[in-house]
Amino acid sequence: MNKFDSTQLRTRFDNTSEGWLVQVYSGDRRLLCVLEPSHAWTFLLGCGFGLLLAVGWFNLATASASTTYGPTTIPPEMWID
Repeated sequence: MNKFDSTQLRTRFDNTSEGWLVQVYSGDRRLLCVLEPSHAWTFLLGCGFGLLLAVGWFNLATASASTTYGPTTIPPEMWID
């Protein structure tokens, strides 16, 4: 009679905590590049930082462009002929 052994179950699930790995191969089965989870986190952090920078830049550009100068109706203090 087989008894349930929790150590076998634990080692089987510990392999899933290793994360993921993407390997890209060419047509002749040569390894072109490897993408690891750290690459994805770096990419997402870069996208977030770029979005934050773009929103900040847009807010600064619209805040400085909101001051429009129209013709003044007040005559200058001294007329020079």
